[in-house]
Amino acid sequence: MRAPAPAYAADLNGETIEAATKALGPMLVRAQDRVGEVALYVAREQLVPAMIALRDTPGLEYQQLMDIAGVDYPDREERFECVYMLLSMTRNHRIQVRVTTDEEKPVPSVTGVWPVAGWPEREVYDMYGVLFDGNPDLRRILTDYGFRGHPQRKDFPLTGYVELRYSEEEKRVVYEPVQLAQDFRTFDFMSPWEGAEYILPGDEKGMLPEAKGAPTPLKADDIQKADAAKAKKAAPPPTPKTTESPAQTGEGKAEAKPKRTRKPKKTDVDPTPGKGQNQ
Repeated sequence: MRAPAPAYAADLNGETIEAATKALGPMLVRAQDRVGEVALYVAREQLVPAMIALRDTPGLEYQQLMDIAGVDYPDREERFECVYMLLSMTRNHRIQVRVTTDEEKPVPSVTGVWPVAGWPEREVYDMYGVLFDGNPDLRRILTDYGFRGHPQRKDFPLTGYVELRYSEEEKRVVYEPVQLAQDFRTFDFMSPWEGAEYILPGDEKGMLPEAKGAPTPLKADDIQKADAAKAKKAAPPPTPKTTESPAQTGEGKAEAKPKRTRKPKKTDVDPTPGKGQNQ
C-alpha cells in the first residue's frame, strides 16, 4: 500500500466551488469549504435540476451518489438537513449537497437521477421522518412493522415507547410499553480505572471478601481470602539436622560384629555328674 488513505484531490476545492457557483446559479444558496470538504447548500425545490447539473456539467462530473444522511437540529425553523455525498470518478473528488426541510415539507426524490437513492431515502424517512416526494416505495426499512416515531430525532427517547417480544402465553408476538429493569444512572466522564471519589449503590459489596475463586476489585495487598478464617496457622518446619565433622556420623569406624552362640541340642549329654548317667 503506497498511502495509508485513498488519494484525494483536496486542491480542487477552490475551482469546484467556482464551477458549481457558475453552473447552479440561483439554485445555489451558499457554498463553503470547511475541514477540507466542499458543501453546497441548494434550494430544496431546485434539488433535482441542481443534481443533474452537478452530474452532467463538464468540469464537475459527479457521476455517483454514494450515500444520503440526515441531521436533526431541533432549534432551527427547518430542523432537518438531508446531506447527499457525491463522487466524481474522473476528477477523484467528493462534495456534499445539503438541503433543509421540516416535518411537513417534502424533499424532491433523486431516484430519477440515481435509482440507487431509493433505499437511502427510505432510511432517512424511517430514522428522521423526512418525506421524499417522488420516491416510488417510501416505506420504513430499519424499524419493525407498526413502529411509531422516528428513532434518530433528538426529541425521541433512545429506549423508545414500545417493546416487542414473543409471548408464550398468547403464542404470538406482542407489543408492550417499555419497562426498564433498572433506572439509568448518572455517569460522569471520570475514568473508571482512576477510581471515582463517590460510592455508587452496590459498590460496598466489592469491599467484602467474596466466595473462593470469585473475582474481586480489591488490590492484591488488601485481598482477604474467603477461607482465611478457617485455615489454621501451620507449625514452623523442624530445624534440619546438620553435622560438622565425620565423627558425628561415625564415618570411617568399623562396626563390631555380634558373637554367635550355638544353641544346645537335645541329644547333647549334660556334663553335670550324676545326671543322665547309669548308676
